[in-house]
Amino acid sequence: MNEADEVDRIVGAWNTQRPDLDFSPLEVLSRMDRLSRHLDRARRDVFRRSDIEPWEWDVLSALRRAGAPFQLSPKQLLQQTLVSSGTMTNRIDRLVGRRFVRREADPGDRRSVLVTLTDDGRIRVDAAITRLVDVEAELLKALSRSDRDRMASLLRKLSLSFDS
Repeated sequence: MNEADEVDRIVGAWNTQRPDLDFSPLEVLSRMDRLSRHLDRARRDVFRRSDIEPWEWDVLSALRRAGAPFQLSPKQLLQQTLVSSGTMTNRIDRLVGRRFVRREADPGDRRSVLVTLTDDGRIRVDAAITRLVDVEAELLKALSRSDRDRMASLLRKLSLSFDS
């Protein structure tokens, strides 16, 4: 048998106390919750070492993923980061203050602005993504490539069920 983890011990205790219940959801989701905490700690450490906050990462990485010229409208940033417009305005202001982004007039609509990643912002986000990929690969080192592919497929299937 495989080595037992803390979730196995918790589920085993519940099975003893409540044998009438199916605890298989806990076997999956409790592990996901515990792994999520490890991932959150690792990501926060990466961002700290990159001198950015997690919310800054959300905005900067959205701009970087957009490709050259690394700009999006505030509305596009809202859609990608799932925050309110007031929160996004505050975030953009703070990133402008750190010189990671700048606001530019939208040449296609003079009433609108585009948020553009600066060279400093691009350097910062590129360093962070390099660290993040390395740290996350380390977190998954116990899994083979085929295990990771299978897990990604199953998690995608579960994620899509929430979106439908």
